[in-house]
Amino acid sequence: MQERNNYTEVEDFLANESFHRWVQSEEDLDRWEEWTLENSKRAKLVEEARLWLLAMNVPEITLSQADIQLALESTWNKIERKKIAQKGANSPVLKLWSNYWLSGAAAVLLFGFVATWYYKDNAKTDTVITYKELVSENNEGLVEQTNNTNKSQIITLSDGSSVLLKPNSKLSYPKIFIGNERKVYLSGEGFFEISKNPKKPFFVFANEIVTRVVGTSFRIKAYSDQPNVEVLVRTGKVTVRSNELLENLSSKRREVVLLPNQALRFVRQGFTFNKITDITQDESLAHSVGNIEQLSFEFTDIPVTQIFKTIEQAYLVKIDFPHSSLKDCHLTTSLSDQPLPEKLKIICKSLGNNTSYEMNGNQIIITSNGCE
Repeated sequence: MQERNNYTEVEDFLANESFHRWVQSEEDLDRWEEWTLENSKRAKLVEEARLWLLAMNVPEITLSQADIQLALESTWNKIERKKIAQKGANSPVLKLWSNYWLSGAAAVLLFGFVATWYYKDNAKTDTVITYKELVSENNEGLVEQTNNTNKSQIITLSDGSSVLLKPNSKLSYPKIFIGNERKVYLSGEGFFEISKNPKKPFFVFANEIVTRVVGTSFRIKAYSDQPNVEVLVRTGKVTVRSNELLENLSSKRREVVLLPNQALRFVRQGFTFNKITDITQDESLAHSVGNIEQLSFEFTDIPVTQIFKTIEQAYLVKIDFPHSSLKDCHLTTSLSDQPLPEKLKIICKSLGNNTSYEMNGNQIIITSNGCE
């Protein structure tokens, strides 16, 4: 560790095999992290060296052809001189190995820069944006809920919106929505019913696409290991666009408006937005439609017990209520474009002031003395 105290150039680090191991495999046997954090000036130099080393394998920056040539000639000549000075310039085997390693690394670095230029100039068509990247790019003290069960789970957000989260799916969201926007992040599949608030639009970030609404119901299917991302609209209007992270890479912006019974299929491989104007005509989409999209929430003089049964089927929840008190109660109401909490509020209010509900995950408890 004493030797590295004299490092003043990026090349010093690039010529150190221990530094290579730490950056590329996170194997920190020589306590690089501890040494780096001892002072800010050193940390800045280490970070610069780290970025140079990563650039050998991953194209992260864009330089002009002249910049590339100068960088290669200057940097690798310095590294070659330093390695020869450190290990002995008189060894022909060592010198041959050093020259081979340097020329190979320089070629890799040059390839990386050229690939980056081509990538930037010709929209990359197979870019994948992961859930982890979305959350890290928008770290706002989010709560993450993961559904590791074999049944859908209901999530109620602070604005009254509800999400039916499918198995093997994740949703990240703030405890309380602040500011002029409501943002959540999805990995997997979820059915969204958004509380209306035109002054505060709701955004769902799912891989390469962003869905914008102000109050509507729709399904998003966005698994990171699948080739497509799909949005199906049940009620209201939805706008789907490409994620800004993808726009920055491809210099393309796409935006599609969807109405009820319409869908969008985003194909990652070709960065294409395919709009389906009638989901019943698409076999794959028609097959994926669940109970919640098929059931009607328009009730005319329907027993409350039957309304509760419809909600149970749609949301895969269990509703406990006093059968004897509500067996003769009937309702006429429209619940089609309402999140689950709002549906329950409307039902309870219609039954009278002595009726209330409580939600605990997928369990709903109705307390009532009967309808007034």
